Amino acid sequence: MFANRDTDIYVSPISGINGIDLRNSLNAKFGGAHDLNAEYTLNVTLYDPVTQYKALEHTGDATWQQVSVTASFELMRGDEKIASGREVAAESYTFVRYLVAANASYNNAVRNIINVLADKISVRVITSTADYAENQARQ
Repeated sequence: MFANRDTDIYVSPISGINGIDLRNSLNAKFGGAHDLNAEYTLNVTLYDPVTQYKALEHTGDATWQQVSVTASFELMRGDEKIASGREVAAESYTFVRYLVAANASYNNAVRNIINVLADKISVRVITSTADYAENQARQ
């Protein structure tokens, strides 16, 4: 819907490795990285992944897990808050006894979740900037 739209949004640094990936994904969706002089500033807080067991064998060993990640955001134009919200994304993955395979499954699930969060946040932010611009034009 908003593909290839260059929006003047500065995405503040987001802590952690997952935060770096989320920031890079958001910048790509907004047409590239912008500096502090951008019209809008997006501040995102990314919370640590939460893992839950989803399937157990009769031995009690887990075979499936679900990881979920929550992000909250605020979109600012100067000192004015334009939008804020919270997004959650989750994915299930196979949990196996082999450490390398289990870590790869987990890491792939988190990477997918970060991409989903970037999609969700970018749509809400771009919609909010368009609504804000439209409301300003009416005034």
